[in-house]
Amino acid sequence: MTSEAEPALLSRVLKVDEIKDGASGEIDANDAEMKAIACLLDLVRLERLTFDYRFRHVGGGRLHLSGQLKAQVTQTCVVSLDPIDATIDVPVEIEFWPEALLQRSETSEDEPGNVALLDWPEPIVGGRIDLGVVAYETLATTLDPYPKREGVSFDWSQGAPKEAPEAKSGPFAALAALKRR
Repeated sequence: MTSEAEPALLSRVLKVDEIKDGASGEIDANDAEMKAIACLLDLVRLERLTFDYRFRHVGGGRLHLSGQLKAQVTQTCVVSLDPIDATIDVPVEIEFWPEALLQRSETSEDEPGNVALLDWPEPIVGGRIDLGVVAYETLATTLDPYPKREGVSFDWSQGAPKEAPEAKSGPFAALAALKRR
């Protein structure tokens, strides 16, 4: 997540104590947010960005978020530099933990029998979470880092090495003639 000092491009802050079990919602980025995100992620266009989510309380002050991020983006082909449209539709699963619980988990990480988490939980900071940051980071990590238009590829092959043409003149012509003897 972003630090508190740097402003988020897409911010939807929720107070954890106001989130009921089973609560759901949707984030729909506005034009200014999509333009800023497209600029930061080097997209040609970001035409749609929505994030549907649902919460479940899991005890100990922890929250489980599940949802679906959908976006319509246009990236630049790394081979031809043509624009490429892509539809993103990915599931999102995140847990939010109180900072104190995260700190205890970090200090006990090296203890025997401690099972490492596959996805490290996000902190609940000051009793708040920012779902805009979750949506932005999910989009950023889902984008194809090397988008290619279908049917184009880098042609790195140079073929089989050809035999050098015989030198008929030039500084090495005499050497080539000696070699043929």
